[in-house]
Parts: sequence; C-alpha cells; structure tokens
Amino acid sequence: TWNGCWCQMGWSEYRNPGVSFYAIPTVRKCEGKETEELSQRRRDLWLARINRLNFQPTPHSKVCSHHFATGKPSYLHDSTHPDWAHSLKLVGETGQIGKAERATDFPEKRPRKGCVMARYNRVQQRRTQASGSGSVAQEQDSPGMNNTEAYSEVVDAFETVEEDACTSEVCSKIQADHQRLLTDNITLKCQLATEKLSMDTLRHDEKKIRFYTGLPSFATLMVLYNFIEGSLTDSIKTSLTKFQKLVLVLMRLRHDFPEQDLAYRFGISQSTVSKTFVCVIHVLYVKLKKFIFWPRRDELLKSMPITFKQHFGLRVTVIIDCFEIFIERPSSLTARSLTWSSYKHHNTIKYLIGITPQGSISFLSKAWGGRTNDKHITENSGLLELLNPGDFILADRGFNIQESVGLKCAKVVTPSYTRGKLQLSALEVEATRKIAHVCIHVERVIGLVRNKYGILSEKIPISYLVTSGSEIAVIDKITTVCCCLTNMCSSVMEP
Repeated sequence: TWNGCWCQMGWSEYRNPGVSFYAIPTVRKCEGKETEELSQRRRDLWLARINRLNFQPTPHSKVCSHHFATGKPSYLHDSTHPDWAHSLKLVGETGQIGKAERATDFPEKRPRKGCVMARYNRVQQRRTQASGSGSVAQEQDSPGMNNTEAYSEVVDAFETVEEDACTSEVCSKIQADHQRLLTDNITLKCQLATEKLSMDTLRHDEKKIRFYTGLPSFATLMVLYNFIEGSLTDSIKTSLTKFQKLVLVLMRLRHDFPEQDLAYRFGISQSTVSKTFVCVIHVLYVKLKKFIFWPRRDELLKSMPITFKQHFGLRVTVIIDCFEIFIERPSSLTARSLTWSSYKHHNTIKYLIGITPQGSISFLSKAWGGRTNDKHITENSGLLELLNPGDFILADRGFNIQESVGLKCAKVVTPSYTRGKLQLSALEVEATRKIAHVCIHVERVIGLVRNKYGILSEKIPISYLVTSGSEIAVIDKITTVCCCLTNMCSSVMEP
C-alpha cells in the first residue's frame, strides 16, 4: 500500500515534476560497526523529526523532497550536511494521521531552505580557509591569529543569533564587534604584507634570502643595498622603503613573478610595481655594469687553470658563445622577421657572451635579433677592439671570424670541420676534443645565469625591447644586471 509522505503528500503528487519521495533509512548491519551505529542514529533522527504518535514505519513510508534543503537526503557519512535528516516544514505532534496537513501549505518558518544551505556553505568555506592558511599563520607566528579566531567566533555567533531572531540590542552589539574585528584584520593583513619582506624579517633567514633574491646571504644583500642606496630616489610615491624596492626587483629577476603578484605581496598597485622595477633596474645597471670588465693579460696569467695551460699555453683570453632569450611575438612584420630564430623556431633576441678561463663573465654585447648570425654580432659588438696581439679566442664552429680576428693579430680556435672530408684525422680529432673540453665552461656559465634568474628563461614583453633614440633597452639592463650579480656571487663564494 502506498502511504505517501507523512505530511500527507501522496500518490496524486507522485508524478508532479520536481517532487520526489525518499524511504526512511534502514539500519545497515553488514557494513561494519561504525556504519551500523551511524545508520541507526540517522534512522532514529528521521523518526524523531516525523514526530507522529504511534507511528510505525513500513517499507512504503516516504518523506517528500519538500522537507530537504537540497531536495534530497545527503550521503550517509556526510553527517554534517543539513539534509542528513529532513529539517524543513516539520509538523507538530498530532494523533490524527489523516489530518490534511500538506508540505505546500506550511508557513515559512525557520529554519528556511536558503538559511540552512547558506549557513552550511559558510561553515565549509571557513573550514577550508582555516586548513589552507593554518600552516602559513603558524609559520609567521603572528599575533593576528588570535584575532582571526575571535573574528570567526563572532561571525558564527552573529549568524546563529540572527537566525534565531535575537533582540535588536544584542544584534547591534555583535554587529559592532564584527565590524571592529573585520577592520582590525584588514589592517593587520596590510601590515604583514609589507613587513614580512622587510630588513628585520630577512636578517636571520638565510634560506628566504637565497630563495627570493638568489644572493648567498643577508650580508651580501646588505653590501648590494649599501652600494646603491644613495642612488635610489623617491621619485615614485609609494609606501615601500628603499630596501623593499631592491627586494622587489631581485624577486622579479629571480622568479619572474608577475607584476600583479608582487603588487599583492607588497600591498601596492600594479602600476607602482612596474615603475619601481624600471627605476631600480636602471640604478642597478649603472652601478653594477663595471663588474663585467676585460681583465689584463698579467691578471689572467696569475690564475690560469691547469687545463688551459696544458692545451693552449698562457694565451687564451676569452671563450665566446651566443645565447638566445624568447620574446613575445611582435606585431610589426619587419620586427617579427628580424627576431625569428630558425634554430629555436621562435622570436628571440641574441647576446654574445664571453668568459675568462677562470669562469667570470668578461664581455656581454647588446641585444640583437634572433635572425642575426654569430659572425655579424662578433664583428659589430666591440669584442674585437678589446683583443691584444697574440690572444687566443675559443669559440664554436658557427664563429667563422678567422679573418676579422687575424686583423687584430690574434687567433680564433674552433673545432675542425668534416666539410669536404670523409673523416677527421687523428690529430684533428684530438684537437677538437681538447677544444670541446674547455668550451663547455661557457655553456655552464650561461646555464648558471639562466637558472639563477628565471626572468631570462621566460618570454620577455615587447615593452622591454622598445627604446627611443640612444636610450638603452630595459632588457639589456636586465641581462647585464643578471650577469653582474652572477659575477658578484661567484666572487663571494670563492674561498
């Protein structure tokens, strides 16, 4: 026999769209003790909320969807869900089973469907936020944690009292406390955003220094800061200190953080981040470019590595190679053609870099389009003007610059070609092996610069390449600063 819902919504509404009927839960005895106890507790709660005298449920006893906030019961093990048991439009106790009290005729009494689900969603959201930010809050050991807990308690109390229709006097007091704590939290978050990367917080945290800036220690960071502090101006109106401006730029060089991300971290606008970066990178370029210098012959001889002495004597001056950096696709067809690299199959810019046998960067050219060949860059970058008679240059096969270097009474050493030959002679094979053994050092230095400063491994925006007149492009300043910092860190790490 069809009994319909206990609120007397029966067979006539069974085919009505949007109305469903659900059986009273049974006790699950074959799924473990915990499941059995949970299902028994759920069945008891359902029967208690039906609240009928002498009510004996049968397999045909149902509860309609009008009594659930979501229109259906929740999963058995989701005991915190408001629909674990029906909670809407409950009927008072009566002994007249046949009394025509229908779910659609009930007045809207609390709890309402919207209130029940809204409160449940808010609780779940706060639990997720608490679990996600718990480790960060614990690491910072900030006094704002107690403030956040108090804020959550006041919010819970406010919502509960609001739903229970408390007096206006109590509500006003709780609302005032809620607004006060909310304001305190916002103020505290702004303070933490600007203070967590200040000089005092970084002083005793070497790991954070190495992660964010790439510098080996706080002492090295302070040496760099004291070196450029006098040149940093306050032309940009911002709440950042000079030290924080330097840290912001080093973070962008190190990890290529987006400008909006840095704006959130330091509590400033994105435009301020952009202006600060361009301003500070110019100061770093002017102050640090002297760290890339061409050493004298006697300085090279004093510390020439044994490998170079054995294979080439004391005449090796520089090892050169080119590396490319990806850029965004230019809108101009001419610029797109000039920067297209057939080797990388992408729009790039190319730099000529030279290192000493000791491993320090001694030369860096300006940026050239990715289409430019290595010979043209070498002959027009100013490298040949630095050579002295008798110098040796080690290079890869692509550097066909023997004639240009010969005009300076110097010599370029490159691996042998098999062009026009069936195979290399034994002497040529041995010479090529020696050259490749030492030329690998320049590739290692290039990899070191790229790995240490992630901005050189990502796409460079077109705005960093545009210049007006004789002005130096921002990307040239960025690359020079990264190479200078690499030289500086290498000299600090040497015993």
